[in-house]
Amino acid sequence: METDKKTVIITGASRGIGHATAMLFMERGWNIITCSREGVPDECGRDPNWTTHIPTDLSDPESLNNFISQASDALDGAPLHGLVNNAGLSPKTPYKERLGCLNGDIDAWHEVFEINFFAALRLSRGFASALHKGKGSIVNITSIAGHSIHPFAGSAYSISKAALSALTREMANEFAALEVRVNAVAPGEIETSMIQPEYEALIPRIPLERMGSPRDVATTVYYLCSDDSNYVTGTEIWVTGGQHLF
Repeated sequence: METDKKTVIITGASRGIGHATAMLFMERGWNIITCSREGVPDECGRDPNWTTHIPTDLSDPESLNNFISQASDALDGAPLHGLVNNAGLSPKTPYKERLGCLNGDIDAWHEVFEINFFAALRLSRGFASALHKGKGSIVNITSIAGHSIHPFAGSAYSISKAALSALTREMANEFAALEVRVNAVAPGEIETSMIQPEYEALIPRIPLERMGSPRDVATTVYYLCSDDSNYVTGTEIWVTGGQHLF
């Protein structure tokens, strides 16, 4: 790893928002360390800035701890400048229905919270020392669904994202003592594999009259990790095309 470059860790980096974020940081000269359940596309793994990718199941504490250990080895004492807690899970029932409070397996709720909430807390703790060394930034990917009832996002997903918003505020207060900033990005309807055809019906509720792209989210994440936002902490930025206004 080139020690004269800044380094960011990104979870859920093999597709969607996480992959777009990884590509943007690489374009701008950062070293990146990533994890996901899948491997990264071959053409991306050949980029010298993509320092290492570690297949990880963030719902499994042992696998998560292994990621922290291997990523720390890759850092080899160097500072960490960014941690992007992007990985997320939004399960459906076996019949592809919205997983609500009255249906679905409670065990599915546990898995959702492990990935969407507890992983962010555990990773932030695990990399706190390296982030302190780099006077770094943590960015949690929340959701518009964490702030109001969403017609398609399940209850477990929405509530876990609401909890992550609250965690962002608490962490911003505590991590300030380590000179680490903590913020969140709340996407709206973003064109990823999580979007189903029925989401098209939501476009009339978006003032900008389109769904967002993963790149729209990635550029906001980058801003929060850059020196341009060095007095911003405890903030949640909406990337919704204005959908959150209604």
